[in-house]
Amino acid sequence: MKEKSLCQKGKGREQVTTVLFDLDGTLLPMDQDVFTKTYFKLLAAKLVSRGYEPGKLVDSIWAGTKAMVENDGSCLNEEAFWNRFTQIYGERVRADLPLFLEFYQNEFNEAQRVCGRNPVAVRLIARLKENGYRLVLATNPIFPAIATENRIHWAGLEPSDFEWYTTYENIGHCKPNPDYYRDILERLGCTAGECLMVGNDVAEDMIAQTLGMRVFLLTDCLINRERADISRYPKGGFEQLEELLFGA
Repeated sequence: MKEKSLCQKGKGREQVTTVLFDLDGTLLPMDQDVFTKTYFKLLAAKLVSRGYEPGKLVDSIWAGTKAMVENDGSCLNEEAFWNRFTQIYGERVRADLPLFLEFYQNEFNEAQRVCGRNPVAVRLIARLKENGYRLVLATNPIFPAIATENRIHWAGLEPSDFEWYTTYENIGHCKPNPDYYRDILERLGCTAGECLMVGNDVAEDMIAQTLGMRVFLLTDCLINRERADISRYPKGGFEQLEELLFGA
């Protein structure tokens, strides 16, 4: 028998049927800066033999990331990234795409050592599935699928735990653009009022509230670069989120 959710229909509010989760710093505990430095160090070591100078490579990855964040949906993020990357290095770098994918399949997994694992998060995902919630991994789609799938595994979860997970191959917007969340709603065929967005980044994740989604700010690995007032958001750890969804 399904347990009764506290997020239920009443007084004009729709019942939550769908929970969107961020990954990095949410389901996968991490210090974002430490992870990023480790990731870039591993990538540079992989590609130095192909003539990629580490400093320029990192700057170019950031430039490609900026192109994805600014993507207006006219192309997939994958295309936005590689268009910018080839502007810097020339068309010849497209021949190295298999090498990049090989990195994400293999050496990238060494970055798991600077990440954690939260058994309460794993338990909550299982409980939500058992109770019929639709689950989406709403991670910023700046990585290829193989990198996202590996990070899901690091968190102690499976890609199959989610109805959909966003990657740079399957969507043309990024957080904090509200159109990123609109794309998800269109893909799922549901309304914003049915959704709860859970994330640790105030700017990137709480923006979902502007579309009518309910939100929960996970504070374990909080990112609040603009020092915004977070008092208006439901917040806490996974124990508090579980209480919100299922009661004490």
